[in-house]
Amino acid sequence: MNKKNICVLYGGKTGEHEVSIRSASSVVTKLDHDKYDLVLIGIDKTGKWYLQTGAEEHLSETGSLPLKSDETLRVSVVPADGFYCCGKKLNVDFVFPVLHGTFGEDGTVQGLLDLVEVPYAGAGVLGSSVGMDKEIIKKIWVAEGLDTVPFISLNREQAEDSGFSMDDFIVGVENKYGFPVFIKPVRAGSSVGISKAATKAEFLKAVPEAFRFDSRIMIEPAVDAREIECSVIGNMTAEAYLPGEIAPTHAFYDYEAKYIDENGAALLIPAEIDDEMSSLVRETAVKAYLAAGIEGMARVDFFIDRKSGKLLLNEVNTIPGFTNISMFSKMCEAGGLPYPKMLDKLIELGEQRFKIRSELDFLL
Repeated sequence: MNKKNICVLYGGKTGEHEVSIRSASSVVTKLDHDKYDLVLIGIDKTGKWYLQTGAEEHLSETGSLPLKSDETLRVSVVPADGFYCCGKKLNVDFVFPVLHGTFGEDGTVQGLLDLVEVPYAGAGVLGSSVGMDKEIIKKIWVAEGLDTVPFISLNREQAEDSGFSMDDFIVGVENKYGFPVFIKPVRAGSSVGISKAATKAEFLKAVPEAFRFDSRIMIEPAVDAREIECSVIGNMTAEAYLPGEIAPTHAFYDYEAKYIDENGAALLIPAEIDDEMSSLVRETAVKAYLAAGIEGMARVDFFIDRKSGKLLLNEVNTIPGFTNISMFSKMCEAGGLPYPKMLDKLIELGEQRFKIRSELDFLL
């Protein structure tokens, strides 16, 4: 059997750089090496791409992939041609981007891979960019009649306008939602830049922190809720797996609880919900996924309001965490899809989408 050459792309110019390395380390470990030969490319924090020679050996010795910025191993990407390093074309049949957040999960890399004309895992340009934009995706869900957490948005231009009053804005937020509220960047992942504000002073501190990571921010009420997640896989049709539940030991499910502190949250799979709610979560997850034009995979996140019992969509992650404590693969496994088979399926879905796109006419 001829092996496929799978390029695992990891790192990235983002605050989630280290998380990407952890996720990619798990993916490389779990990929079936009888089926695939690997080409490992790391993106450093300046955005430069480098071939990672000897990375698999380093992984087997240390448990983590390296990311070396060796100028002799710079990778160039040529549209309609491929990947080059050291003056030679790299043999790449498929790309598995294990990139979280900006410049990886937001459609930018996906657009580049479309121009290179190589199949890849996960959502395309549209699904990636919509999934990354918490404001736009919520507007889509509302238009589709799906319940979501309400929000107020604010952009940097508004906030810096001479006629804008932050005091008045905070009064408006408090009148609408009360305190506490969450302030978050619209287009950032892994809880980067998110703060919980219970007072005006905390609100004033949280706004510039959120603006560090995006030019648009959003404010949401802090719903007293259980946090439910659901893995979804598919292209034009999709399947949702058994929901899981996050029980954070931190103030909320922040970056540290997700990726660093192994005791940052209890991960309950399946979620401790009745069959009716479980079915509703899975059904809603698929609707939310397809409405946003997502393909390949996503983790759809929900709240269950403790007071009303209502199910609320929160957000979606089109390249969810693949670390050893991440929920996406654990929920798939609980639903009968082991990690290596899940990776196989994501590769198959990416190839299917590429084939369909390749058969379209783009020239008259």
